Amino acid sequence: MQAHSIEALSPVDFDEFITYLDDHLRENGSPAVGYFQPLSRSAAPFPEERKVAFRAGLEIAVGEPGWRRAWVARGAEQQILGHIDLRGHAERYAAHRCLLGMGVHRDLRRQGLGAALIEHARVWAASSELEWLDLQVLSNNQAALALYEQAGFVRVGEVPHMFKIDGHAFSYTTMTRPCSSQ
Repeated sequence: MQAHSIEALSPVDFDEFITYLDDHLRENGSPAVGYFQPLSRSAAPFPEERKVAFRAGLEIAVGEPGWRRAWVARGAEQQILGHIDLRGHAERYAAHRCLLGMGVHRDLRRQGLGAALIEHARVWAASSELEWLDLQVLSNNQAALALYEQAGFVRVGEVPHMFKIDGHAFSYTTMTRPCSSQ
């Protein structure tokens, strides 16, 4: 499976995206993959209230409360192979920053697609006059931490035992990088 293109997620393609995302989240907490999202195994489908906010955010102007932008990587047969999304911080006076979220199909991990998605989002953010990309990741997700560090993110903090999920405690690492290519 090779990525063919990275394109903006349109509201028309949103239901297809949710199907992809639900499949992706079914792996969360599995013995083979471990936890990569602060969600219980029983919450594998993307929560309905988050679907509504995500979809609405695609139509909100950047800089306005609740905005979000997303891109999908598609294969030669137009299947979704990965995604990345940026959204505004909820905090006032943080409009120059955004939060990053992403995922890559299980068959394409560690093959460069994640790095390509991050670079695509970084370039878009810089051209949209955003100054900083921020993210949070479960501290046990060593593969994600390595990818983000390779992409220029630095660890700026960790909240120990932030989540109790399915009887397990998880810490949360915050990372950041400037949108400029420096």
